[in-house]
Amino acid sequence: MILIQGTGVSKGIADGPLYFLQKPDTTIVKETGKDVEAEKARIAEAKEKSAAQLMELAEKCREEAGDDAAFVFETHAMFLDDDDYVEGINDCLESEQCNAEYAVRTAGDTFAAMFAAMDDAYMSARAADIKDITQRLLNNLMGVVEGGIDSDVPVILCADDLAPSETLQLDKSKILGFALQGGSGTSHTAILARTMGIPAICGLGDALTDEYNGRSGWIDAETGQIVLDPDEITLKGLEMKAKKQAELKELMQTMIGQEDVTLDGKKIKLYCNIGSPEDVAAVKTNDGRGIGLFRSEFLYLAADDYPTEDAQFEAYKAVAEAMEGKRVIIRTLDIGADKQVDYFHMQKEENPALGVRAIRICLNRPEVFRTQLRALYRASAYGKVAIMFPMITSVWEVKECKRACTAVMKELDAEGIPYNPDTELGIMIETPASVFMARDLAKEVDFFSVGTNDLTQYTLACDRQANDLGKFFDPHHPAVLRALKQAADAAHAEGIWIGICGELGADTELLPTFLAIGIDELSVSPAAVLPLRAEIRKSIAGSCTLDALEGEFAD
Repeated sequence: MILIQGTGVSKGIADGPLYFLQKPDTTIVKETGKDVEAEKARIAEAKEKSAAQLMELAEKCREEAGDDAAFVFETHAMFLDDDDYVEGINDCLESEQCNAEYAVRTAGDTFAAMFAAMDDAYMSARAADIKDITQRLLNNLMGVVEGGIDSDVPVILCADDLAPSETLQLDKSKILGFALQGGSGTSHTAILARTMGIPAICGLGDALTDEYNGRSGWIDAETGQIVLDPDEITLKGLEMKAKKQAELKELMQTMIGQEDVTLDGKKIKLYCNIGSPEDVAAVKTNDGRGIGLFRSEFLYLAADDYPTEDAQFEAYKAVAEAMEGKRVIIRTLDIGADKQVDYFHMQKEENPALGVRAIRICLNRPEVFRTQLRALYRASAYGKVAIMFPMITSVWEVKECKRACTAVMKELDAEGIPYNPDTELGIMIETPASVFMARDLAKEVDFFSVGTNDLTQYTLACDRQANDLGKFFDPHHPAVLRALKQAADAAHAEGIWIGICGELGADTELLPTFLAIGIDELSVSPAAVLPLRAEIRKSIAGSCTLDALEGEFAD
């Protein structure tokens, strides 16, 4: 029996083959003297694969988000046969006798640049589509696996660590669990795992090697272990855990349709955190009553260039419509720190967590901000959309955001584009400055939402990505909880509501403290909704205390 010890960061247990993620080399080198007809045949095969993938995506989108979203992929499939595009590729092949990859890249770059230079806004926005189509064609030429996982069955995905952009592009239907050599409990891979409701372990170190690739094993996030070749006793224990997990899941189904209310009548909004329109399915399956955090930055992480207004609008609209009038809080882009995007061309920072990120990028790059705000306000005509600004530290930042919103609304009025002028505006409380200024900030917005991961990081001066700071990164620290209460008191004094959208919101151990503080909303991973509802319905708000705020550490 082989045991590999790490730290469980998303609850659950599963068994299946271990699959080590291979990160392909996608560097394109020009090769000359190639057989032109042979290269054309390779392109024809890659086009056929690309078209099939795009039509499959179109059907999936049609089921999840409607015809408008599906049309994007159908258009991409049609462009593969565009006469000018095909001619551009063939001209490069024939004139330079080069490899197919170089010809496709050259033609794609030429067409994208041509569209980007057009004065017409709609045509200019098509440059991003051409880049996406070209990259798909290149992936199929180079054998890059769609979704990153070349397996016919679901797997336990193993890797050193995963960047947010890498995580986003994985085929989630093929993942039983995550096993990472590095990572942390607050990494975006861990957050994704909790959103999906699957087990994840980080910090497995060098003991997790690719020699185990293809071996069948167990992932047990309760103990933080990967188990290979379990002995009879261990196997029986793992199977019993899996059975109990299935039984608990079945029991939680009885919570669907139940109110989020304590035994003494205290109601609390129970919302979900998502990172893409596809996550709405999990929200509905788990009976989330709204979306408290839509991480819009994942639209940027998944793109090769700034996502266009139309692309963003379609994503926000799809979520708003799918939620059928329930509140959808969309956070403006939170790029920076560990979420780096090449095309933003950010300067290297010694401490990116304290650098140019989130709202600071938006206020420094008003055109990027304007594009997103236009998409958000357009989407507000299709559901109960609310806009939330991250990393706020001062009143002037909020006023600048509101001025930008006013300018966008005037533009939409002038263009006759519908939107909801009463769209709620809120801010994240995730810095000590926002806590200290909470009373003043509350006068400017409709709601607060506490990002407990960053609030803990900045309050305790602990890098949330650092494995060796685990015992110091304590979200239960009385200082963090006192900051939470101070923000809640300020919000209620000014007549606005306050929620928690950070990972701490799903911590059932702290639920009595949240009730005592008077938290109005908890936004959690979809898989956490039903267990949390069960705990809420067993609680008596009137008997909850603030004792956790007075906690002392043992010597």
